[in-house]
Amino acid sequence: MNEQANEQANTQASAKSFLVGLIGAGIGGSLSPAMHEEEGSKLGLHYVYRRIDLEALKLDITALPDLLVAAERMGYNGLNITYPCKQAVIPLLDELSDDARALGAVNTVLFKDGKRIGHNTDWSGFARAFQRGLPDVSLERLVQLGAGGAGAAVAHAALTMGAQTLTLFDVDPARAASLAAELQKRFPASTVTAGSSLTESLHESLVAANGLIHATPTGMAKLPGLPLPVELLHRGLWVADIVYFPIRTALLQAAEALGCRTLSGGGMAVYQAVDAMRIFTGLEPDAERVYTHFQSLLQR
Repeated sequence: MNEQANEQANTQASAKSFLVGLIGAGIGGSLSPAMHEEEGSKLGLHYVYRRIDLEALKLDITALPDLLVAAERMGYNGLNITYPCKQAVIPLLDELSDDARALGAVNTVLFKDGKRIGHNTDWSGFARAFQRGLPDVSLERLVQLGAGGAGAAVAHAALTMGAQTLTLFDVDPARAASLAAELQKRFPASTVTAGSSLTESLHESLVAANGLIHATPTGMAKLPGLPLPVELLHRGLWVADIVYFPIRTALLQAAEALGCRTLSGGGMAVYQAVDAMRIFTGLEPDAERVYTHFQSLLQR
């Protein structure tokens, strides 16, 4: 969008109010509401962002259909979707973007013209954060922990950025194998496989790896701890985590103690929010401004 067109879109949209939200479990610490509302204000919008926390509401994933209907009836413009709903939401949607369809995971739902349209900004958010934080590392041999909705997105991002070999591990080996097969079809120039176990196979893969991507909920404030035995880490690895609350997870602290280069989940949180706001509003958020605000939120 050129500058004149963006200014015109800003003028048209500034008269509008936007009501959006986040559906997930245990999202009380999410910084998405603050990021979205602050940037919405900077764009001259009336912008309200609400948490819809399954845990706080004492609901589970079976409530998802009713929550979508309620959001539509209350005039929401859209919703962000997080763990554990990124894949479960798909059958409830009318349309999918190409990215969301390919990934089999949705983190952004736009309500438009009576339709629910699913998008995925996780993969683009991770890619932009990675290129900012670890722009010069090797992508030759990578290991990833986690093959769920977020895992599918970051694996797609890694392969899009040029990963040559990617080995996936998950507590559900069948899920890792399924995702590996899908990614191999999508990226035939790379080698994508699933590890056979979270013990010996993981050790063997990490010994030869250049980088480790962590895409499970382990390490979040509500699920503290390490997603793997710390002795499997080594100085030759870079380590990227998608968890951002806390910003320095136990995994990142252990990796940094060994001298590894690391990437927190903060950048992904920022850039997926920027891309989601663009979908909700039709405007271009200021990514650097959102990043600066995110950093200030972490210090509070």
